[in-house]
Amino acid sequence: MRACIHRGSKEIGGSCVALFERLISNPPKNIDGLLLEGSSLGRVRDDKRFPTEKDIEALLTHAFRDTEGLALVHASAQNIDRVVSIFRACRKTGRKLVVDLYAAAILEATGNRNIPQSNWPDIALFVPQNQRLKIKKNGCFDLLKRHSSNRIFIKHLRNEPSKFTMLFRPLHRSDLEKGRCLAGALYVYSQWEGYWRRGDFDIVKDWLERNGIPRLNIHTSGHASLIELKRMVAAIEPRKVIPIHTFLPNRYSAIFPNVELHDDGEIWEV
Repeated sequence: MRACIHRGSKEIGGSCVALFERLISNPPKNIDGLLLEGSSLGRVRDDKRFPTEKDIEALLTHAFRDTEGLALVHASAQNIDRVVSIFRACRKTGRKLVVDLYAAAILEATGNRNIPQSNWPDIALFVPQNQRLKIKKNGCFDLLKRHSSNRIFIKHLRNEPSKFTMLFRPLHRSDLEKGRCLAGALYVYSQWEGYWRRGDFDIVKDWLERNGIPRLNIHTSGHASLIELKRMVAAIEPRKVIPIHTFLPNRYSAIFPNVELHDDGEIWEV
């Protein structure tokens, strides 16, 4: 059996669109089963695509230019495409991207020196108090030393907030509030909206309200739209299409040829 798995893909909504196009132009052959995700079904109109990372970069650039103080972007450091988009928007607006030690270690772990690193001149390292305590407890001094060439402190953020954009996490709240860094600040939420709606970040919501910081949502999905899913199936021409990672598996038969439904946990043979 030859199987091909297609799930959430930053090659679709992210900055690596060329990878998807190369796959479509030169697809694998003789695929017995294509495990096809469908997270976008029911979330976006069938004839619409999610915004690309270029779109996100443009929106971030506009937001940073319109922000008088510190720009806070709440995004995962593991979302490398998003970090790159934030960094590029910072460069266009004369800001430095501020990362913490966790983000610096994640970027280093990619092994890709074309991705922003802590020693780049347009990157700054800020280590919040919560993280400093963990460094001391776990003895991570060598890690800190390796990423400290561009280290800044709370006074830098307080004195010149308009020169910085922070890759924000909730653990930054106390430092920024006590350090009086929040005048004219903007909070950009750049993750799945479901986390916000179900209350995962209520502590951040209360903090924003207490400090009078406006919230802006700038995000795109890492999943494929129906347009790209159709292109994928048409290019690969699998003998069977098996829905996975979707709330609407029963829609597949009306969209794709040779659909075969299976329940979660079911063992089946091709």
